[in-house]
Amino acid sequence: MFWESVLIALEGLRANKLRSALTMLGIIIGVGAVIAMVSIGLGVQQRVQSSIASLGSNLLIVMPGSNSPSGGVRLAAGSNITLTRRDAQAISREIAGINYAAPAVSRTFQVIYGNQNWNTSVQGTTPEFLPIRDFAVAAGTFFSSSDDATRNRVAVLGQTVASNLFGNVSPLGKTIRIGQAPFRVIGILASKGQSSMGHDQDDMIIIPLATAQDRLLGITYVNSISIQVENEKIIDQVQENVTSLLRTRHRLAPNVENDFTVRNLTALMATMQETTGTITLFLGAVAAISLLVGGIGIMNIMLVSVTERTREIGIRKALGATFNNILTQFIVEATVISVTGGCIGILLGIAGARVVSLIAGWSTVISSLAILGAFGVSVIIGLFFGIYPARQAALLDPIDALRYE
Repeated sequence: MFWESVLIALEGLRANKLRSALTMLGIIIGVGAVIAMVSIGLGVQQRVQSSIASLGSNLLIVMPGSNSPSGGVRLAAGSNITLTRRDAQAISREIAGINYAAPAVSRTFQVIYGNQNWNTSVQGTTPEFLPIRDFAVAAGTFFSSSDDATRNRVAVLGQTVASNLFGNVSPLGKTIRIGQAPFRVIGILASKGQSSMGHDQDDMIIIPLATAQDRLLGITYVNSISIQVENEKIIDQVQENVTSLLRTRHRLAPNVENDFTVRNLTALMATMQETTGTITLFLGAVAAISLLVGGIGIMNIMLVSVTERTREIGIRKALGATFNNILTQFIVEATVISVTGGCIGILLGIAGARVVSLIAGWSTVISSLAILGAFGVSVIIGLFFGIYPARQAALLDPIDALRYE
């Protein structure tokens, strides 16, 4: 009887193609919208995660300036002069669980080569910058500790700077001017792309820290200290230890606010994951409303079908069809409609996600869990909204049904 009911349901869909299509439309749109919206949300989540991860793994960043001063005008983090290179050396020397610590200074300069010029960020740092920020050298070499100690005027270019100043010509060994100071190019960094905030990570020049402080900027402080922790399990403890050490070094009284800020990028990533996950869930929930509307449409059409087929139901009962036979037939018909609409919706959702990715340039992630979830919900909705019309049909009195015109 089950397979016979399935065949009857399919025959009914073929006999009333337009009505069947309109009935399935709500389910098709609902399933497709859920899959497309969840795919877009997961794509955003993946992009944010990869962008934060590109900054470095298990990373702490110390910036001068307090996040929450007790009063007065607060300076933006990084704009104060409370951190020095010795602070970074003390952190690396005295705190356990740290792989590397790299102090850095940065400022925007006009960089000139021949008749070409480019405004970019020039960062002075130490050789530990490469492993901390997960950069690689694509050509040439990175500067060494001896270059830093002797204040050599050497520079490593990001891909964006290299292409804008030199085009297809290799910049290795060439001399550029940063401001008014000449620097010899010794290396080119591998491309990193954009960060989560849309910043081009390849648009920069790296030079030795001592060279930047003494020969370019004329300062003794640093703008930040990047710290790579051995593993994420101890990152919170290391953050507390760094805070305690810097408070001691800066001779801050217990009731005085920190004159620095320690940012935990692992915690930032967790927060961003939670935020983007909530957005993805919200998008999916909004799209799922159309599934509910589609279920109401199925119930409506099935009630109409019961009315149209009253005499058929009476004949079947007169020939011996039981309550369960009639109930099963109409529940199967409602389920077939929802399953067919769900399958079409899956194809539509995947296609929609691909189109959005191609046209808008957004990254999308097709989730098998979202596909199974949306399809499962469409089947459940078909069953749920098909029960009432099926029960109405099964409860019809055969005599009254046969007399129905």
